[in-house]
Amino acid sequence: MSVQERKERERAARERLILATARELAEQQGWDAVTTRRLAERIEYSQPVLYSHFRGKREIIGAVALEGAAEMAAAVRAAASRANGPRARAAALARAYLDFAERNPAVYDAMFQLDGGLAFADEDTPEPLKDAFAALLESLGEVAGDGIHPGLFTEVFWASLHGLATLTRAGRLPPEDAEPRVELLVERLAMV
Repeated sequence: MSVQERKERERAARERLILATARELAEQQGWDAVTTRRLAERIEYSQPVLYSHFRGKREIIGAVALEGAAEMAAAVRAAASRANGPRARAAALARAYLDFAERNPAVYDAMFQLDGGLAFADEDTPEPLKDAFAALLESLGEVAGDGIHPGLFTEVFWASLHGLATLTRAGRLPPEDAEPRVELLVERLAMV
């Protein structure tokens, strides 16, 4: 292995450590607790080393959002692949999405609430974000109904899921009614 390869491997490992530490700190104490100073202390590197990877907190949030998008896409696809039939896939997707949002609140915030400097619904949208939407579209497109654009239907369904996730987390919706909400959403929107 060349010196250059070793340095690249070490750099990638440091970057993974920075992101894992940022996620852990954000999940434990919220994103306000994530500062470059605190991250540098936790990972035992200097702040300049951190800045050699990310220009600041905004870029760290963006990188966490991209990781989260890839994780959510995988979770949604896995859940949908285990379901039989279009409606069952839509319901499994909804449950997986809501479960992801509940289990990873700081990552979910990085993806959809905080400014990570990422473009959405644009040709400059990073691939992990496009893929996360594609993971939703794969199952939801088949239940959009005749004459309904699958992408538009997926946006509306996703917006509904986001609203449910956000309102439940904020204590505005009782969590014990999560399953009836999923069933109602699928029953009323899925046209199969």
